[in-house]
Amino acid sequence: MIDTSTGLLANKSFATEEEYERSGSQNCSESDSRENLCVHQLIAAHATAAPGALAVTQGETTLNYQELDERATALAHLLQSFGVGPDVLVAVYLNRSPGMIVAALAVLKAGGAYLPLDPSYPAERLEFIWKDARPSVLVTGKCMLNAFSVDTDRVVIVDPEGRAEAGPSTKPAISRAPAKSNLAYVIYTSGSTGQPKGVEITHQSLLNLALWHQRAFQVTAKDRASQLAALGFDAAVWEIWPYLAAGASIHLPSQLATNEPEAVRDWLVSQGITIGFLATPLAERAMTLEWPRSAALRVMLTGADTLHHYPPRSLRFQLVNNYGPTECTVVATSGRVHSFEHTDQLPSIGHPIDNVQIYILDEGLKQVPTGEPGQIYIGGAGVARGYRNQPDLTRERFITDPFNSDPNSRIYKTGDLACWLADGQISFLGRVDEQIKIRGYRIEPAEIVKALDEHPDVQASVVVAREVTPGDRRLVAYFVSSAKAQVTHVELRNFLAARLPEYMVPATFVPLQALPLNASGKVDRSALPPPSSDNTLRDNAFVAPRTPVEERIAGILAPLLGLDQVSMEDNFFFLGGHSLLGTQLIARVRGAFGVDLTLRSLFDAPTISALSAQVEALLLAKLEAMSEVEAQRLLEATVANEVQAAK
Repeated sequence: MIDTSTGLLANKSFATEEEYERSGSQNCSESDSRENLCVHQLIAAHATAAPGALAVTQGETTLNYQELDERATALAHLLQSFGVGPDVLVAVYLNRSPGMIVAALAVLKAGGAYLPLDPSYPAERLEFIWKDARPSVLVTGKCMLNAFSVDTDRVVIVDPEGRAEAGPSTKPAISRAPAKSNLAYVIYTSGSTGQPKGVEITHQSLLNLALWHQRAFQVTAKDRASQLAALGFDAAVWEIWPYLAAGASIHLPSQLATNEPEAVRDWLVSQGITIGFLATPLAERAMTLEWPRSAALRVMLTGADTLHHYPPRSLRFQLVNNYGPTECTVVATSGRVHSFEHTDQLPSIGHPIDNVQIYILDEGLKQVPTGEPGQIYIGGAGVARGYRNQPDLTRERFITDPFNSDPNSRIYKTGDLACWLADGQISFLGRVDEQIKIRGYRIEPAEIVKALDEHPDVQASVVVAREVTPGDRRLVAYFVSSAKAQVTHVELRNFLAARLPEYMVPATFVPLQALPLNASGKVDRSALPPPSSDNTLRDNAFVAPRTPVEERIAGILAPLLGLDQVSMEDNFFFLGGHSLLGTQLIARVRGAFGVDLTLRSLFDAPTISALSAQVEALLLAKLEAMSEVEAQRLLEATVANEVQAAK
């Protein structure tokens, strides 16, 4: 509901479930006085109306709206002295902090567009993005100056709270306001050509996302939103701008293991978060936890991967599933997921959001009937301008809209398969091409193959995703090595880790004599052998369990990783383990032995032998602190567990 007297959303909750569904499935037809503004102008209005209201907080650092606006304005003046204006790109290379948000806002206020550079990326990838995007200015922290090479002397140093080291002697008014068609930001995604590609998003598209989000989820200044994604992941766009444009507060964790569901839940509760986003794998784990009655969370947003599970009936908040490529401004469809315990289909991805059109088409660009599969094409306000410095790829993926009389209207060819359901929602069916989604990240295998083939001992390779258990997909690299080469698992991982983000490094490497080919001379992916203990590249000879504790942990770990057996000296993470699987391993070890480990323990002791030593030390300490009777009971319980496990 729009309060036309203030231009802000009125504080109204959905009266019924049906009203909630209608809000997400129909385009907003009400006239909104804010539609002629940009997001940063909406934020400035809140700074004027409620200067003392909390805007951003992290640990002991807090910024109210006046402080946020003043620091962003001061930094914007400095950026303008460097010539920043409409369509001028400014790279922001900062860790998650209030200063990161100040910097991005300052770029918008200066009239430019921000380019987020993720500090977790290796230097080689950062250097490629820098050279491809050609930003005019770099905003970074003093301790991050030498992380990668840049060919500019236009570097602005800011502290974690967004204060610049220096500023211009005069402060001209912020006058060069961008047009709606000007760029707001550019985010790089994994590229099908083997290189990342920059997606250019305009102010109009960003504003549409913010206004839809505020309306659909009734965001008000009273809301407290979480910000967990890195700025280089487009989910961060969604976590920041709709809330600041509504006068709400954004809460950033200081130190939080964002892959530990229990830790994330506890932080969300402690911060009084009312609405937040969790990537699909984490959300699926979090919604199965016990949530205290005191939790303020009313909406959990999820997306970036296929949702495999429905929420339990006991869940105290709404779960909303969302879908959208970076090329269409984060979200294109959205829908509430209800608690259906026994269903024969996956949760849907909902309905199109405001001012966005979804077409499901066949190869001839004809709309398919309800229930029939086709490729998703997206039109409307969210469609990006295109790919930076790639006109040919832009023309290939952003095509003329055949359903719109405006010759300038375009639709984006997603490469995703889906079908319409009878109730008007959309069922996601997978990918047309070989693009992969792993743990919420969109990955083009060609980019990994290009990097792997640069290894001097690798002649050819192919990368696929294999599902070990439902919802648990892992990257597997098949490769042909040079004659007489003796490459190791660690060597290949380290080689790729220096060139690719962690989530793009395959969990498993399988050496082959030759890649299987089909009649057309292309790699026959269906003929690739499944990874097993016999064909997977390992760095150590097999070491059998030597103690009952090692045997029990090996029995827990092998099925968790989808392997026949594991050596006592195998590294959990080199076998395909990651933080989410790590939390499951720790929970099962706790159930087997009654001792509490942390995820940090697994990082410090990633082999079964080392982890077993930690478990044995904890058991010994526990026994020493017990009376003789308690120790005997613990021993009997442990024996009973072993007998049950053997059965």
